[in-house]
This record gives sequence, C-alpha cells and structure tokens, in this order.
Amino acid sequence: MTLRRKLVTYSLTLVTLILFLITIFPFFIIVINSAKASLEIMTNPITFPKHWGQLLTNIKIIWSKPTIRYSASLFTSVVITFFSLLTISIFSAMAAWVLVRTKSKASTFIFLLFLSGLIIPFQVVMFPLVSLFRIINETTGIPMLRTFHGMILAYIGFGAPLAVFMFHGFIKSIPKELEEAATIDGCNKAQVFFLIVMPILKPIFVTIIILNAIWIWNDFLLPSLVLGVGQDVQTIPLAIRAFAGSFVKKWDLIMTAVLMAAAPIVVGFLIAQKHIIKGMVSGSIK
Repeated sequence: MTLRRKLVTYSLTLVTLILFLITIFPFFIIVINSAKASLEIMTNPITFPKHWGQLLTNIKIIWSKPTIRYSASLFTSVVITFFSLLTISIFSAMAAWVLVRTKSKASTFIFLLFLSGLIIPFQVVMFPLVSLFRIINETTGIPMLRTFHGMILAYIGFGAPLAVFMFHGFIKSIPKELEEAATIDGCNKAQVFFLIVMPILKPIFVTIIILNAIWIWNDFLLPSLVLGVGQDVQTIPLAIRAFAGSFVKKWDLIMTAVLMAAAPIVVGFLIAQKHIIKGMVSGSIK
C-alpha cells in the first residue's frame, strides 16, 4: 500500500469516526442525564451520573405520574404503530404486485400517483387533512379526530407511497415463471401472492417495517394535529411534551422518558440493520 493510499484510508477512517461521534453524542447525553436529578443536570450536563440508581427512581416517577399517564400513552403508541405497520406493509406489497404484473396505462398512472406522494411535503397537506377529518365527522358521524383509526388511516396514507415504490422495484426482479408454475399447480391469485411472492419480499418487508416504525413511534407533529396535545388519547411523544411546562422543565424526567421511548426502536434497528441495508439496495436497484 502506497503512502498516498494509506493517507486516504486513514483520512476516511478519521472522518467516519468523527461523524459517528457527532451522531452518537445526543444519545450519550440522554443516557447519562436520564440517571440524574434536575439539579445535577443543570450543573453537570456532560458528566457521568454520581448514582445510576437515579434512573430507576425517574422511571418509577414517570410510570406512576397520574397527570402524564405514560402507560396509557405507551399502549396508544403500540396499537397505532402495530396496525399502521401491518396495513402499510401488506397492502402496499399487494398494490405493488398488482401494478407490476398488470401492464397497462392505468397501472402506470396509479404508480405515478403513489410516487407523487413522495414529492408533496407533509406540511402542505397537514391542515387540509385535519379539515377533511372534520368534514368526515360532520357528514358521516364517524369520528376521525382523537381516535386510533384516524391516526392509523393518516399513517397509511403517508407511508404507502415509499412502501409501494420499494416493493415495486423489488417485485420487478422476481421471475414471473415462479407465479405461473404456482398457478399451474392450482394456486389462485391470493395463494400465489402469500405463498410465493410474499416470502421473497422478506428483506423489503423488514426495511419498510423498521423505517416506518421509527417514523411513527417518534412522530410528534401528526399526532398533535389529529389527537391533540393534552387529550385523553395521546402517544408517547405527546406524553413527553407534558414534562416541559411553560415555566418549569423537568429535564430529568424528560431525558428518562426519551430514553424509555427510544430503547425499543434502537434495539429493533440494531437487530435488523443488515436487512434494512439489503432491502434498501434491492428496492432501489432491482
């Protein structure tokens, strides 16, 4: 290895290390400050805690605080995230499969409609969405605001475009002969999809589930519009917001609540990161 090559390698390694430290620093701050009292955070925010046992104390306070109702917020987040992911992944895969196998101008047009959902920013449609939910409530009597199904429906609408795009790119690489052979063996359309196509889509499914889980679990803006801040039905990000009052911010409880909320997503991401990279590459190239 020449001197120039070594210099380039060491430089790239150094840049990667610096970027890693910058990325991990906020999480490091959250971890060490979640095991401190508020006074210790204000005086020594970047030092290790004196007693890690304070973390358990903070968790007990959060879990038992009646005004926050963290357990109820956790249940709400789990229900909304689970059913949103289930619907987005399965129905987007089915839609992409039909669009790929149906060669027509209509299927191309519908696929372009899905792609347009990736271009339009959420901020453009967030207020019309709330107005639409109010109109549906007034005309049909079906409550869409401050409900589970309203949140799930909104997440399906915003999560489907990317999912369809990724599934579409991967399904095009699947040989059609596999499906034709299954049809000859007596499988109907549903059996072909669930028994033949769906197992092949595993890398994309994992990618879609993890990416959307991170987004839905941590989302604050959409729940604040559809559910409202300080309401009976609220997700974890809305519950964490309650610790930050107008005059007093309980940083010890905020840090601990953020750590509790981030832990499941971080663990899931670390477990499935290989599938995420594989799925992203497969969905964009194939």
